Amino acid sequence: MSVKPEPDLTYEQAREALIEVVRQLESGNVPLSTSMELWERGERLAATCAEFLDGAKARIESATQPAPQGDK
Repeated sequence: MSVKPEPDLTYEQAREALIEVVRQLESGNVPLSTSMELWERGERLAATCAEFLDGAKARIESATQPAPQGDK
């Protein structure tokens, strides 16, 4: 099952929200139902961050590829 990213967030916003989700989950002070909701949101936020990072990696790889050589 693939997780859909959270729409309309920048990488920085998604990362900060994910940090907060992890903090809440690690606190152990939330009921199970809330923990499940936080976990699901964390999965979406992680997918958002991964999407941004994959895009950045592709751009870097594209920019660092040698230019094609013409016929000689």
